[in-house]
Amino acid sequence: MMRIKFFFFCLVCSTGVFAQVAKPLQFSEEIFDFGSIKEQAGPVTHEFTFLNNSSRHVKIVGVQASCGCTTPAWSKEPVAPGKKGFIQASYNPVGRPGYFNKSLTVTTDLDSNPIILQIKGQVAVEGEKENVQFQAANGSWKLKSGSFNLGKVFIKDEFTVRDFQVLNEGSKPVTFSGKYVGPAYIKIDVQPKTLAPGEKGNIKVSYNGKMKAKYGFQSDNVELYTDDELNATKSFSVYATLEDEFPQLTAEELAKAPQLRVQASTLDFGRLRPNVPSVREIQFYNTGKKELDIKSLQGNCTCVTASAEKTSIKPGESSLIKISLNPQDRKGSLQKSLTIYSNDPQNPVQRITFSGYVE
Repeated sequence: MMRIKFFFFCLVCSTGVFAQVAKPLQFSEEIFDFGSIKEQAGPVTHEFTFLNNSSRHVKIVGVQASCGCTTPAWSKEPVAPGKKGFIQASYNPVGRPGYFNKSLTVTTDLDSNPIILQIKGQVAVEGEKENVQFQAANGSWKLKSGSFNLGKVFIKDEFTVRDFQVLNEGSKPVTFSGKYVGPAYIKIDVQPKTLAPGEKGNIKVSYNGKMKAKYGFQSDNVELYTDDELNATKSFSVYATLEDEFPQLTAEELAKAPQLRVQASTLDFGRLRPNVPSVREIQFYNTGKKELDIKSLQGNCTCVTASAEKTSIKPGESSLIKISLNPQDRKGSLQKSLTIYSNDPQNPVQRITFSGYVE
Protein backbone atom coordinates (compact mmCIF):
# COMPACT_ATOMS: atom_id res chain seq x y z
CA MET A 1 0.00 0.00 0.00
CA MET A 2 2.86 2.37 0.83
CA ARG A 3 4.37 1.70 -2.62
CA ILE A 4 1.07 2.54 -4.33
CA LYS A 5 0.77 5.80 -2.39
CA PHE A 6 4.36 6.70 -3.26
CA PHE A 7 3.67 5.96 -6.95
CA PHE A 8 0.64 8.29 -6.99
CA PHE A 9 2.59 10.96 -5.11
CA CYS A 10 5.31 10.85 -7.78
CA LEU A 11 2.73 10.88 -10.55
CA VAL A 12 1.02 13.96 -9.12
CA CYS A 13 4.32 15.76 -8.65
CA SER A 14 5.51 14.96 -12.15
CA THR A 15 2.16 16.06 -13.58
CA GLY A 16 2.43 19.36 -11.71
CA VAL A 17 5.92 19.94 -13.08
CA PHE A 18 4.74 19.10 -16.60
CA ALA A 19 1.88 21.60 -16.30
CA GLN A 20 4.36 24.31 -15.43
CA VAL A 21 6.49 23.72 -18.53
CA ALA A 22 3.63 22.87 -20.89
CA LYS A 23 4.03 26.23 -22.62
CA PRO A 24 7.49 26.75 -24.15
CA LEU A 25 6.97 30.52 -23.87
CA GLN A 26 5.21 31.39 -20.62
CA PHE A 27 3.70 34.90 -20.66
CA SER A 28 3.02 36.79 -17.45
CA GLU A 29 -0.43 37.52 -18.95
CA GLU A 30 -1.95 37.19 -22.42
CA ILE A 31 -4.73 39.78 -21.99
CA PHE A 32 -4.18 43.28 -20.62
CA ASP A 33 -6.94 45.76 -19.77
CA PHE A 34 -5.90 49.44 -19.87
CA GLY A 35 -9.18 50.38 -18.19
CA SER A 36 -10.36 53.91 -18.93
CA ILE A 37 -7.86 56.04 -20.88
CA LYS A 38 -8.09 59.62 -22.11
CA GLU A 39 -8.34 60.23 -25.84
CA GLN A 40 -6.48 63.54 -25.62
CA ALA A 41 -3.58 61.99 -23.64
CA GLY A 42 -2.33 60.12 -26.70
CA PRO A 43 -0.92 56.57 -27.06
CA VAL A 44 -0.70 54.14 -24.14
CA THR A 45 1.76 51.25 -23.94
CA HIS A 46 1.89 47.87 -22.20
CA GLU A 47 4.73 45.35 -22.18
CA PHE A 48 3.97 41.62 -22.14
CA THR A 49 6.93 39.66 -20.71
CA PHE A 50 7.56 35.97 -21.28
CA LEU A 51 9.91 33.29 -19.95
CA ASN A 52 11.58 30.87 -22.38
CA ASN A 53 10.82 27.46 -20.85
CA SER A 54 12.14 25.55 -23.86
CA SER A 55 15.53 23.94 -24.17
CA ARG A 56 16.82 26.21 -26.96
CA HIS A 57 17.08 29.83 -28.02
CA VAL A 58 13.79 31.24 -29.38
CA LYS A 59 13.52 34.14 -31.81
CA ILE A 60 10.42 36.30 -32.28
CA VAL A 61 9.99 36.25 -36.06
CA GLY A 62 7.25 38.85 -36.21
CA VAL A 63 4.28 40.46 -34.45
CA GLN A 64 1.19 41.43 -36.43
CA ALA A 65 -1.32 43.85 -34.94
CA SER A 66 -5.01 43.50 -35.82
CA CYS A 67 -5.31 47.24 -36.44
CA GLY A 68 -3.16 50.13 -37.60
CA CYS A 69 -4.03 51.85 -34.30
CA THR A 70 -1.80 49.34 -32.47
CA THR A 71 1.99 49.50 -32.85
CA PRO A 72 4.03 46.46 -31.76
CA ALA A 73 7.64 46.10 -30.67
CA TRP A 74 9.48 43.02 -29.41
CA SER A 75 12.77 41.40 -28.40
CA LYS A 76 14.90 41.36 -31.53
CA GLU A 77 17.65 39.04 -30.30
CA PRO A 78 17.00 35.31 -29.67
CA VAL A 79 15.91 34.64 -26.08
CA ALA A 80 18.03 32.03 -24.32
CA PRO A 81 16.49 29.17 -22.29
CA GLY A 82 15.48 30.41 -18.85
CA LYS A 83 15.67 34.05 -19.93
CA LYS A 84 12.91 36.61 -20.46
CA GLY A 85 11.78 38.52 -23.56
CA PHE A 86 9.02 41.00 -24.24
CA ILE A 87 6.25 42.02 -26.64
CA GLN A 88 5.22 45.66 -26.45
CA ALA A 89 1.87 47.05 -27.62
CA SER A 90 1.13 50.76 -28.05
CA TYR A 91 -2.47 51.83 -28.70
CA ASN A 92 -3.38 55.24 -30.12
CA PRO A 93 -6.84 56.31 -28.86
CA VAL A 94 -7.04 59.57 -30.82
CA GLY A 95 -10.21 59.61 -32.93
CA ARG A 96 -11.31 56.23 -31.52
CA PRO A 97 -13.84 56.85 -28.73
CA GLY A 98 -15.43 54.00 -26.81
CA TYR A 99 -14.48 50.37 -26.17
CA PHE A 100 -11.56 48.71 -27.93
CA ASN A 101 -10.25 45.13 -28.05
CA LYS A 102 -7.20 44.56 -30.24
CA SER A 103 -4.85 41.64 -30.70
CA LEU A 104 -1.24 40.87 -31.50
CA THR A 105 -0.35 37.67 -33.36
CA VAL A 106 3.14 36.58 -32.32
CA THR A 107 5.12 34.24 -34.59
CA THR A 108 8.30 32.50 -33.38
CA ASP A 109 10.83 30.09 -34.87
CA LEU A 110 9.86 27.52 -32.23
CA ASP A 111 6.87 26.11 -34.12
CA SER A 112 4.12 27.17 -36.52
CA ASN A 113 1.52 27.88 -33.82
CA PRO A 114 1.10 31.66 -33.31
CA ILE A 115 0.57 33.18 -29.86
CA ILE A 116 -2.35 35.61 -29.49
CA LEU A 117 -2.06 38.53 -27.08
CA GLN A 118 -4.88 41.01 -26.45
CA ILE A 119 -5.18 44.58 -25.22
CA LYS A 120 -8.49 46.21 -24.37
CA GLY A 121 -9.93 49.25 -22.65
CA GLN A 122 -12.32 52.17 -22.87
CA VAL A 123 -11.41 55.49 -24.49
CA ALA A 124 -13.01 58.34 -22.54
CA VAL A 125 -14.06 61.12 -24.88
CA GLU A 126 -13.19 64.64 -23.77
CA GLY A 127 -16.50 65.89 -25.22
CA GLU A 128 -18.38 63.83 -22.63
CA LYS A 129 -17.11 65.97 -19.75
CA GLU A 130 -19.13 68.83 -18.35
CA ASN A 131 -16.27 71.30 -18.50
CA VAL A 132 -16.00 71.07 -22.28
CA GLN A 133 -17.66 74.07 -23.90
CA PHE A 134 -20.66 73.82 -26.19
CA GLN A 135 -18.92 75.18 -29.27
CA ALA A 136 -20.81 73.80 -32.30
CA ALA A 137 -23.79 76.06 -33.15
CA ASN A 138 -26.88 74.91 -35.02
CA GLY A 139 -29.34 77.79 -34.82
CA SER A 140 -30.08 78.46 -31.16
CA TRP A 141 -28.81 75.02 -30.25
CA LYS A 142 -25.21 74.50 -29.26
CA LEU A 143 -23.52 71.11 -29.01
CA LYS A 144 -20.05 69.90 -28.14
CA SER A 145 -19.66 68.64 -31.70
CA GLY A 146 -21.45 69.44 -34.95
CA SER A 147 -21.97 65.71 -35.65
CA PHE A 148 -22.95 62.55 -33.80
CA ASN A 149 -20.04 60.09 -33.58
CA LEU A 150 -21.25 56.81 -32.10
CA GLY A 151 -17.85 55.11 -32.27
CA LYS A 152 -18.03 51.32 -32.48
CA VAL A 153 -21.45 49.83 -33.23
CA PHE A 154 -21.93 46.06 -33.32
CA ILE A 155 -23.85 44.41 -36.14
CA LYS A 156 -26.64 42.91 -34.06
CA ASP A 157 -30.43 42.97 -34.05
CA GLU A 158 -30.85 45.73 -31.46
CA PHE A 159 -30.22 49.44 -31.27
CA THR A 160 -26.98 50.85 -29.88
CA VAL A 161 -27.76 54.09 -28.02
CA ARG A 162 -25.56 57.14 -27.47
CA ASP A 163 -26.45 60.42 -25.74
CA PHE A 164 -25.33 63.89 -26.85
CA GLN A 165 -25.88 67.01 -24.77
CA VAL A 166 -27.46 70.11 -26.29
CA LEU A 167 -27.76 73.67 -24.95
CA ASN A 168 -30.32 76.30 -25.95
CA GLU A 169 -28.21 79.42 -26.13
CA GLY A 170 -30.96 81.48 -27.74
CA SER A 171 -33.35 84.00 -26.15
CA LYS A 172 -36.52 81.96 -26.82
CA PRO A 173 -37.65 78.39 -26.07
CA VAL A 174 -36.96 75.84 -28.85
CA THR A 175 -39.25 72.83 -29.30
CA PHE A 176 -38.36 69.61 -31.10
CA SER A 177 -41.45 68.45 -32.99
CA GLY A 178 -40.60 64.77 -32.62
CA LYS A 179 -40.24 64.49 -36.39
CA TYR A 180 -36.99 63.82 -38.22
CA VAL A 181 -35.76 62.48 -41.55
CA GLY A 182 -33.12 59.77 -41.72
CA PRO A 183 -32.52 56.09 -42.51
CA ALA A 184 -34.68 53.48 -40.77
CA TYR A 185 -31.73 52.14 -38.78
CA ILE A 186 -31.27 55.50 -37.01
CA LYS A 187 -33.75 56.83 -34.42
CA ILE A 188 -33.66 60.27 -32.80
CA ASP A 189 -35.25 61.61 -29.62
CA VAL A 190 -34.73 64.86 -27.72
CA GLN A 191 -35.51 65.30 -24.02
CA PRO A 192 -37.00 67.56 -22.93
CA LYS A 193 -38.85 68.33 -26.14
CA THR A 194 -38.81 72.03 -25.29
CA LEU A 195 -35.60 73.67 -24.16
CA ALA A 196 -35.93 76.99 -22.35
CA PRO A 197 -33.23 79.64 -22.93
CA GLY A 198 -30.04 78.51 -21.16
CA GLU A 199 -31.42 75.01 -20.55
CA LYS A 200 -29.51 71.82 -21.36
CA GLY A 201 -31.12 68.77 -22.89
CA ASN A 202 -30.19 65.41 -24.32
CA ILE A 203 -30.28 64.11 -27.91
CA LYS A 204 -30.58 60.32 -27.92
CA VAL A 205 -29.26 58.66 -31.10
CA SER A 206 -30.09 54.97 -31.62
CA TYR A 207 -28.37 52.94 -34.37
CA ASN A 208 -29.22 49.40 -35.54
CA GLY A 209 -26.11 47.81 -37.05
CA LYS A 210 -27.93 44.75 -38.39
CA MET A 211 -30.35 46.91 -40.37
CA LYS A 212 -27.43 48.88 -41.80
CA ALA A 213 -25.72 45.58 -42.73
CA LYS A 214 -22.36 47.07 -43.69
CA TYR A 215 -18.93 46.84 -42.11
CA GLY A 216 -16.43 49.53 -41.21
CA PHE A 217 -16.74 53.30 -41.06
CA GLN A 218 -20.19 54.55 -42.09
CA SER A 219 -21.55 58.06 -42.58
CA ASP A 220 -25.22 59.07 -42.64
CA ASN A 221 -27.30 62.22 -42.30
CA VAL A 222 -30.37 63.10 -40.24
CA GLU A 223 -32.57 66.22 -40.16
CA LEU A 224 -34.47 67.27 -37.03
CA TYR A 225 -37.51 69.56 -37.22
CA THR A 226 -37.89 72.30 -34.60
CA ASP A 227 -39.54 75.71 -34.24
CA ASP A 228 -36.18 77.45 -33.89
CA GLU A 229 -36.46 80.85 -35.59
CA LEU A 230 -32.75 80.86 -36.38
CA ASN A 231 -32.69 77.41 -38.00
CA ALA A 232 -35.80 75.24 -37.81
CA THR A 233 -34.47 72.23 -39.78
CA LYS A 234 -31.29 70.99 -38.13
CA SER A 235 -29.00 68.72 -40.15
CA PHE A 236 -26.41 66.43 -38.54
CA SER A 237 -23.95 63.82 -39.79
CA VAL A 238 -24.02 60.47 -37.97
CA TYR A 239 -20.80 58.43 -37.87
CA ALA A 240 -20.33 54.83 -36.76
CA THR A 241 -17.81 52.03 -37.19
CA LEU A 242 -19.59 48.69 -37.62
CA GLU A 243 -18.13 45.37 -36.50
CA ASP A 244 -19.35 41.93 -35.44
CA GLU A 245 -19.74 41.21 -31.74
CA PHE A 246 -18.35 37.91 -30.48
CA PRO A 247 -19.23 36.25 -27.16
CA GLN A 248 -16.52 35.60 -24.59
CA LEU A 249 -15.03 32.23 -25.53
CA THR A 250 -13.23 29.68 -23.39
CA ALA A 251 -9.68 28.62 -24.25
CA GLU A 252 -11.07 25.38 -25.65
CA GLU A 253 -13.58 27.22 -27.86
CA LEU A 254 -10.90 29.61 -29.11
CA ALA A 255 -8.69 26.66 -30.04
CA LYS A 256 -11.49 25.34 -32.26
CA ALA A 257 -12.38 28.69 -33.85
CA PRO A 258 -11.40 29.95 -37.31
CA GLN A 259 -8.21 32.00 -37.42
CA LEU A 260 -7.25 34.49 -40.09
CA ARG A 261 -3.58 35.01 -40.87
CA VAL A 262 -2.50 37.38 -43.61
CA GLN A 263 0.75 36.94 -45.51
CA ALA A 264 1.89 40.46 -44.64
CA SER A 265 0.49 43.53 -42.91
CA THR A 266 2.27 45.94 -45.27
CA LEU A 267 2.49 46.11 -49.05
CA ASP A 268 4.64 48.28 -51.32
CA PHE A 269 3.13 49.24 -54.68
CA GLY A 270 6.36 50.92 -55.75
CA ARG A 271 6.17 53.61 -58.41
CA LEU A 272 2.75 54.43 -59.80
CA ARG A 273 1.46 56.41 -62.76
CA PRO A 274 -1.41 58.90 -62.31
CA ASN A 275 -4.87 57.47 -63.10
CA VAL A 276 -3.41 54.03 -63.90
CA PRO A 277 -4.61 51.30 -61.49
CA SER A 278 -1.97 48.98 -60.10
CA VAL A 279 -2.89 45.50 -58.80
CA ARG A 280 -1.21 43.35 -56.15
CA GLU A 281 -2.16 40.03 -54.60
CA ILE A 282 -1.69 38.98 -51.01
CA GLN A 283 -2.29 35.53 -49.56
CA PHE A 284 -4.34 34.76 -46.48
CA TYR A 285 -4.72 31.53 -44.50
CA ASN A 286 -7.11 29.80 -42.14
CA THR A 287 -4.91 28.42 -39.37
CA GLY A 288 -7.91 27.63 -37.17
CA LYS A 289 -10.17 24.60 -36.79
CA LYS A 290 -13.41 25.90 -38.34
CA GLU A 291 -14.34 27.44 -41.67
CA LEU A 292 -13.17 31.03 -42.10
CA ASP A 293 -15.53 33.58 -43.67
CA ILE A 294 -14.36 36.88 -45.10
CA LYS A 295 -17.26 39.22 -44.36
CA SER A 296 -16.05 42.41 -46.04
CA LEU A 297 -13.03 44.10 -47.58
CA GLN A 298 -13.01 47.86 -47.20
CA GLY A 299 -10.47 50.37 -48.49
CA ASN A 300 -10.04 53.68 -46.73
CA CYS A 301 -10.73 55.66 -49.94
CA THR A 302 -12.47 55.24 -53.30
CA CYS A 303 -9.04 54.72 -54.86
CA VAL A 304 -8.81 51.29 -53.20
CA THR A 305 -10.86 48.26 -54.32
CA ALA A 306 -10.36 44.65 -53.31
CA SER A 307 -11.85 41.20 -53.80
CA ALA A 308 -11.12 37.77 -52.35
CA GLU A 309 -10.62 34.78 -54.62
CA LYS A 310 -12.64 32.76 -52.08
CA THR A 311 -14.62 34.27 -49.22
CA SER A 312 -14.91 30.97 -47.31
CA ILE A 313 -11.94 28.70 -46.74
CA LYS A 314 -11.64 25.52 -44.74
CA PRO A 315 -9.08 24.92 -41.97
CA GLY A 316 -5.58 24.66 -43.39
CA GLU A 317 -6.54 26.26 -46.70
CA SER A 318 -5.46 29.58 -48.18
CA SER A 319 -6.72 32.04 -50.79
CA LEU A 320 -5.79 35.37 -52.37
CA ILE A 321 -6.97 38.94 -51.96
CA LYS A 322 -6.57 41.09 -55.07
CA ILE A 323 -5.99 44.76 -54.23
CA SER A 324 -6.31 47.51 -56.84
CA LEU A 325 -4.89 50.96 -56.15
CA ASN A 326 -5.77 53.83 -58.48
CA PRO A 327 -3.71 56.96 -57.70
CA GLN A 328 -6.23 59.07 -59.65
CA ASP A 329 -4.85 62.63 -59.79
CA ARG A 330 -2.68 62.31 -56.70
CA LYS A 331 1.07 62.87 -56.82
CA GLY A 332 3.99 62.01 -54.56
CA SER A 333 3.91 59.55 -51.65
CA LEU A 334 0.71 57.59 -51.13
CA GLN A 335 -0.33 55.82 -47.91
CA LYS A 336 -3.56 53.78 -47.96
CA SER A 337 -5.05 50.76 -46.23
CA LEU A 338 -7.46 47.86 -46.61
CA THR A 339 -9.47 46.51 -43.68
CA ILE A 340 -10.48 42.83 -43.60
CA TYR A 341 -13.56 41.78 -41.61
CA SER A 342 -13.89 38.07 -40.83
CA ASN A 343 -15.46 35.61 -38.38
CA ASP A 344 -12.15 35.09 -36.56
CA PRO A 345 -13.33 35.80 -32.98
CA GLN A 346 -9.87 36.83 -31.77
CA ASN A 347 -8.96 39.07 -34.71
CA PRO A 348 -12.20 39.98 -36.50
CA VAL A 349 -10.72 43.22 -37.88
CA GLN A 350 -7.30 43.17 -39.55
CA ARG A 351 -5.68 45.87 -41.63
CA ILE A 352 -3.18 45.85 -44.49
CA THR A 353 -1.38 49.15 -45.05
CA PHE A 354 0.32 49.89 -48.34
CA SER A 355 2.42 52.61 -49.83
CA GLY A 356 3.49 53.86 -53.23
CA TYR A 357 4.94 56.83 -55.03
CA VAL A 358 2.97 58.53 -57.80
CA GLU A 359 5.25 59.94 -60.48
